Parts: sequence; C-alpha cells; structure tokens
Amino acid sequence: MSTNRRELAEKLRVLHEGTLVLPNAWDAASAALIARAGAPAIATTSGGVAWSAGRPDGHGLTREEMAALVARIVRVVDVPVTADIEGGYDDVAATVRAVVEAGAVGINLEDSTAPGGPLFDAPAQAERVRAAREAATAAGLPELWINTRTDVYLFGIGAPEGRLDDVLTRAGAYAAAGADSLFVPGLVDLDTLRALVKESPLPVNVMVWPGAPTVAELAAAGVRRISVGTAIAQAAYAVAQRAAAELLEHGTCTALAGGLDFGAVNSAVTG
Repeated sequence: MSTNRRELAEKLRVLHEGTLVLPNAWDAASAALIARAGAPAIATTSGGVAWSAGRPDGHGLTREEMAALVARIVRVVDVPVTADIEGGYDDVAATVRAVVEAGAVGINLEDSTAPGGPLFDAPAQAERVRAAREAATAAGLPELWINTRTDVYLFGIGAPEGRLDDVLTRAGAYAAAGADSLFVPGLVDLDTLRALVKESPLPVNVMVWPGAPTVAELAAAGVRRISVGTAIAQAAYAVAQRAAAELLEHGTCTALAGGLDFGAVNSAVTG
C-alpha cells in the first residue's frame, strides 16, 4: 500500500472530526468538478455510478465494474475517495479488496438485503462489518473508513416508536465490529437526530434533499457527515431530459443556459 494512499485514509479520518459535507459523485467528470468546487473528499453514489454505466441501482453492476468506475474517479482527483459498495455484493471481503485496490480509502456498507428491505439483523451485519475491517487490514489499509448504513428509517422498518432503539442497537453492534460511522438515510428530524447523536457510539451521517434541514442545522444537532445520495446525479439527468425535450419539441435551447464552459469540464479531467 502506497504511503500516499494511507495518507489519504488518514486525511479522511481527520475530516470526520468536524462536519464533513460530501456532494456525491457518479463518474470521473462529476468527481473532478465536485473536487474543484471545494469538496475535501469524494463519495460515490451507487445509484449514480450504476446509471452512468447503463445499469440499475441495487447491485446492477458487477463488483469488477463498480471497482473499475471507482478507479476512474480516483485517477482524476487528489482527495480521499470513499466508495458506496451497497450491500457488499456476495462477498464483502472480496468487494473491500477490490475497492481498496482501486484506490478508495473509505466505504459505505448497507445493512439491507435488497432495495426496500428486509435488513440483516444486527449480529449478521456486524459480522459483515468485521469481514470488511479484516479485509482492509489484510490489504494494507487498516485505516479504511467504514461508514455503515442502516436503512431502518429509509425503508420504515418496524413500528415508528421503536426505530430509534433499533438504530442504537445496530450502532452498538456495528461499532464493536469495527465500523467508524453510522449512516441513517431517511432520518432528518432534528430532535430525533439529537437523541441519536447523544446515544450513538458512532458519529452520525445523514442524507439531505430539497426541504431537509441545512448543513448548519444538522451540524448544530451533532451530525458529523452529510451527503446527498443520488440527488445531484438526478438533477443533472433532469437537465439532460428537459433540454432534449425542448430541442425536439420546440427547436429551442434555453434549458442549456448556464452550462459549464467546455474548457472547464475538459480541464477537470485532463491529467
């Protein structure tokens, strides 16, 4: 493992000491431009990465295809890259080895067995986290940041009044297995987040969207990592669809106004 890779892993760890904001990337160009905008690290979004390759989210890519896309992102940025490995495919250890070899210094690992659930129970997911940690160490990157995602709130698992306790039980098990942070997409209620932050043994990551609390509000609640999932990719694809429809239906190009300069994009991916 190169010294630079381990330095990037340590940098990602230091970034989590404050509130880390990660606008998610889905291909090399989006990663390069997000880094140019000032992002101190790059997080991939599994949905966006899959769509960019013409596949659906939910392990639509093979492990090898996903790792190759991560490697392309790593090549064009000089900041830490953390890879969304979904549920880890059929072998978490093999997947961790693949993305570490591709240059990632962090991962997201879900506890859902499929989009919409059900979820692995806490002991089973803890074993998967442990396998990820052991694989990273064996690959020469013991500093790999493991952001363990629980979909209790995202998929509405269990009775609403029991979800916080469920998440806290999972946080304890995942922390003991070697996780570094807890990702709870679907939860943006500030009061609940304050309670979670107070009791969780792991720093908390949330996902935001239009109408969610601001970065400042979430940071004040104690949230340590904020990401947007597929939202930026969806917005970019919306421009593509609107612009194409306008051109085809009306013969005009107003939807293309405000696009980035060709040179700005080209230079972002020119080594």
